[in-house]
Amino acid sequence: MYALLAFLPILITIVLMTGFNVPAKKALPIAWLVGSITALLFWKSSIITVLATTLYGFLNSLDVLFIVFGAIIIMNTLKKSGGMFTINKAFISISEDSRVQTIVIGFLFVSFLEGAAGFGTPAALAAPLLVSLGFPPIAAAAITLFYDSLAVVTGAVGTPVIMSLSLLNGLVDSTTLIDWTIYSNAIIGIFIPFIGVAFLTKVFSKEKSFKPALEILPFALFTGLVFSINYILVYLLFSFEFSSLLGSLISLLIVVFAAKKNFLTPKHIWKISEDKNEVKLADDLVNKNISTIKSWLPYIIISLLLILTRIDIIGLKDILQKGMFVINFNSILGVEELNYVFKWAYLPGTIFIIVSVITNIIHKMDKDSIKESWGLTFKQISGATIALIFGVALVQILRYSNINHSGLPSMLMTMAEALSKVGKHLFIFISPFIGSLGSFISGSATVSNVLFTSLQFEVASSLGIYPEAIIASQILGSSVGNMICINNAVAVCATLGIMGSEGTLIKKNFIPMVIYLLLVFIVISLGIILIV
Repeated sequence: MYALLAFLPILITIVLMTGFNVPAKKALPIAWLVGSITALLFWKSSIITVLATTLYGFLNSLDVLFIVFGAIIIMNTLKKSGGMFTINKAFISISEDSRVQTIVIGFLFVSFLEGAAGFGTPAALAAPLLVSLGFPPIAAAAITLFYDSLAVVTGAVGTPVIMSLSLLNGLVDSTTLIDWTIYSNAIIGIFIPFIGVAFLTKVFSKEKSFKPALEILPFALFTGLVFSINYILVYLLFSFEFSSLLGSLISLLIVVFAAKKNFLTPKHIWKISEDKNEVKLADDLVNKNISTIKSWLPYIIISLLLILTRIDIIGLKDILQKGMFVINFNSILGVEELNYVFKWAYLPGTIFIIVSVITNIIHKMDKDSIKESWGLTFKQISGATIALIFGVALVQILRYSNINHSGLPSMLMTMAEALSKVGKHLFIFISPFIGSLGSFISGSATVSNVLFTSLQFEVASSLGIYPEAIIASQILGSSVGNMICINNAVAVCATLGIMGSEGTLIKKNFIPMVIYLLLVFIVISLGIILIV
């Protein structure tokens, strides 16, 4: 009975969001309330403990919210200044081959946007570009959502990984967890460009055949290798936080150069359609005469500042994590186990906000454009704020419900003990699917990690599996679920003017998603076998 009660807040979240289409910003506060009442009535936690863990959850969500706000403000600043319009237009002249366009725009440009901002932005910006090149709208939507997965793992400057590390708070070796995540994602990344093109040619082309995809296999594998190598190198040289951002940017430069030189590309040009659609970029992009260099300059500045503040030898990393740059909250409401440190100056979100102000000056934005960019950002982040703070608060209640008068283990441990009965091998298989389910129901890989990271850790520990491997599986699975989450489907369909096609889009992406998740299972399993 206690296991069912412990699962109740998660079950309610799933039922509300999938059965009744309740958005995360409403479902998660309800789940938090149910979790709080359950902790009070059945686990005999005190009101002070529940309030303290809730406040602790709210504070822990600040790190992610700061990053999300910063990432979105720089994106909206570029939209309103005209910089993003210039960036998008530059991609149209790279190649006439739809397969090359799919890889360059669908995979690499989407990955860059995910590394920089995430949270539904990439597909909504890149899909209209593919439509302007002759892609059917549903094909452009499906392929950009499929590709908006690999980079999600370290997207929005590492937000999903940062969230998991924050929740675990020293329970695992952070370096080992990041290694598992980065290297597993890089191995899978070698094959993703080809799988995406195969998905396109088999499902959306007139031929309904894999043959056009096989013809571009060398170029697709080349792209995958370039991305994965850069992804790892950025991690080793700098930090996982911008593996997606810098890794995809460097790869984009290399692959675009290769495509223009026809390196490994097929001899004959293949087009998904002979029709050219009117160039339709995202509705909120402003067309101004901003040069290509000025358009990319904000991201260049961001990259440099991130590097300067992450390299130990420079010294800024240490300075920004102590003294006046840190706010400490110790023994929250008298509960000794609950301590939080807010490193506001070190967070990537701070850098994004600073660069957005610099961009206002460089791009000579007027007051109205600046006001619009900030207003749009606050509007976009409002829903995410509510979902994240209550999602993290719920997890902390589940985790710290062991502070009680009943003698019961925490609700999280109770759930873990129930799940551990499925056995080690089956759990390794279902682990990435749990992460993907979290993204589907919540609309966010980060929220999925909020909901399930601690649970997966407890189950892995109970079964004697490497917890770092299982958490990596959760993070990778949550990124894969990004391609079928309702929020992203709605956003891209609205951008392309095909509202009502969300269900069709999700169904078409379901089989590629399962194939992707099986790849995650295989890579994680092989890693565990090799270590043993």
